[in-house]
Amino acid sequence: MLVHDCLKRRLKRCFASRESFSAGRCRTLLRAFAALALVAFSASIALAESCLTSTDMDAATRTALTNSALRYFDLIAKGDAASVRQNSIPSLAGDFSGIESTIKENQPPLAGAKATARPPFLLEEEGTATIPRAEFFCGVFGKNGQTAGSAAFSLNSLAPGKYGVIIVDASSLKGMYTVSLILQQQGSDWKLGGLYIKSAQLNGHDNDWFIARAHDFQSKGQTHNAWLYYLVARSLVSPLPFMSTAASDKLYDDSQKLQPGDFPADGKTADLSAPTAPGTTAGTATYKLTALFPEAVGSDLDLIVRYQVADVSNTNQTYQSNVAVMKALITKYPELRDAFAAVVARAVDPNGHDYGTMLVMKDIK
Repeated sequence: MLVHDCLKRRLKRCFASRESFSAGRCRTLLRAFAALALVAFSASIALAESCLTSTDMDAATRTALTNSALRYFDLIAKGDAASVRQNSIPSLAGDFSGIESTIKENQPPLAGAKATARPPFLLEEEGTATIPRAEFFCGVFGKNGQTAGSAAFSLNSLAPGKYGVIIVDASSLKGMYTVSLILQQQGSDWKLGGLYIKSAQLNGHDNDWFIARAHDFQSKGQTHNAWLYYLVARSLVSPLPFMSTAASDKLYDDSQKLQPGDFPADGKTADLSAPTAPGTTAGTATYKLTALFPEAVGSDLDLIVRYQVADVSNTNQTYQSNVAVMKALITKYPELRDAFAAVVARAVDPNGHDYGTMLVMKDIK
């Protein structure tokens, strides 16, 4: 029992220290916990946190969550932000501009969409104080981690209470979308506490397409492209940024085998050498890359590169540095031309101010 409790404490610390709870170290501990128990387990590792899947909860709660989610979806699809606000928890209703913008932006593709609610999850945080970081492990976990129907959630600044997580799949003429609603129980009602809407496709392609393209790149020896396309697939398969499933975990495992050691990742920077920008002392400069990731820009898939600079106030000089970084990046990794339409370089100073420049691939010479 002491080992069991120790693993629980180590898991809690591990997940609290990671941005993504798919991180390998945490997942290894999770598998150790499952193996030690010798049986699949439900609910949360922390006694104050519990989770029920749809099959675990009573029929009345399951129906109430599903019906509430579909009712709110109908209001969102109609663009009725005022009614959504009236049915939100007080803290959200008092600062509703972000949700209102999300509804306005996504109402056109959701209008007339066919909505299907996935099985809900019920999370409960006990106690009297807000939890800085709450972890929920829902459903059946086996010796290898998650199984079909299970999920893990990592939520920051969570107040005690009961929460429903319902994901609605919306099929429209403009493609597939996921509308994820976080509901909080207020008396006998389920009020909106959070809303996340995202397309399940990127430029008309779903996660399976990007996985297939990643395999193609890998077969050609283009492992950098393969890893970047796995990132897109993981993003498309994950409707919520704080949710992990068996599908997202498998993509994480597959992508980890290809993660380039010379790309910035997991808080680690990467050096990129490039000729100094015009107007500065001639020579070679070493830039510290902090992030490199794909992003949809209009109908294109572009590559975003962020790097450190001391100052961005001289925009002409920063522009030249951005161009130098993009040229050096494509010179070092020419395979990127096959995967992306353009590169966006963003110089970031110590205060977080940034300045970006975009060049289409044909203009990077």
